[in-house]
Amino acid sequence: MRKYIIAVASIAVSAALISWGFKGHRAVATIAQKHLTSNTAYVVSAILKGQSMADVSTWADENRDNSTRPWHYLNLPLGLNHQQFVEVVSNQGGDNVYSALNKVETTLKDKASTPDQKNEALKYLIHLVGDAHQPMHVSRKEDKGGNTIQLQFDGKGTNLHSLWDSKLIDHEGLSEPEIAKQYDWANETQIKKWQADSPVEWLWESYQISTELYADIKLGQTLNDEYYKKYIQTIHLRIDQAGIRLAGELNKLYADEQVKITKVELLPPPPVTAQKIMLTEVKNMVGRNVSVSGKVYSVKDIGSMVLVNLGAAYPNQLLTLALKDEAKQLASQIESKKITVVGQVVDYRGKPEIIVIDPKAITIEK
Repeated sequence: MRKYIIAVASIAVSAALISWGFKGHRAVATIAQKHLTSNTAYVVSAILKGQSMADVSTWADENRDNSTRPWHYLNLPLGLNHQQFVEVVSNQGGDNVYSALNKVETTLKDKASTPDQKNEALKYLIHLVGDAHQPMHVSRKEDKGGNTIQLQFDGKGTNLHSLWDSKLIDHEGLSEPEIAKQYDWANETQIKKWQADSPVEWLWESYQISTELYADIKLGQTLNDEYYKKYIQTIHLRIDQAGIRLAGELNKLYADEQVKITKVELLPPPPVTAQKIMLTEVKNMVGRNVSVSGKVYSVKDIGSMVLVNLGAAYPNQLLTLALKDEAKQLASQIESKKITVVGQVVDYRGKPEIIVIDPKAITIEK
């Protein structure tokens, strides 16, 4: 077995070595947000101090911390079978995307971790799950994950790594909202299966794809639309899997437990400069701080929170408010009333939602 235990060197990473690029990482985070339980969405927003998952999804690349650069990838030789791959990944030393995922999840589970430590760990987790699903981040050391394999695509020079980071996604021509919508196609059976897989299996899938990509390319090759059509669905799959699995990891951490966070750390106070919008516009305002008014059609106490539907009764509501902590006391006062709420819009399973903790965030119209 020893001959298969390969140490992964901490080589310098070029500026190009960022997986999925801006659009891809935001898509992973946006898809994950849709598949969080309500309690998980609440806790994640609290740990991120009101920032959206999409907004922090590229922080780990922008941070440029030299000590954590090796966290973004895994260097392996080609030709390993599944058993050999698992042995290598499970037994190697040093920093890499697999050990980093374990490290940040440990920080998030540790009750002794400070709010700032959890904030940083969660930002890394959101990013690194995406990295683990980018095939060229589980690839060869000698070409720096395909960065030195020069190619031509769309009439311009590029390399194999950059092609899979962003060039194929850019060629598709979709906006960020269109990407998040079209890439999130998994059914319940697929979601259940994907979320049952371990991080080692995520990496094995990427390794199998990168092996194919190496075999399907020649140095200096000019690629055409045929290559794009052959692999764009693979990119759809990997980004959707990353989003679904990220949601699964977060739901395991937070869905069924109450995380102790002080009131000051939960969410920032309702912003005075929140954008005033119509209720019909709220679905397009995910991640934004807004002020919106509407009639309350139903109020339901589910124990951990009170769910309030505005604009129509469930399941046709235009906006759901999740009243937590002190805000729950408003439940008996707002039924059938017109109210104005100020807060950050989050996406919960494809529906807009605002988590309300401070009763002052809601005004009852007279």
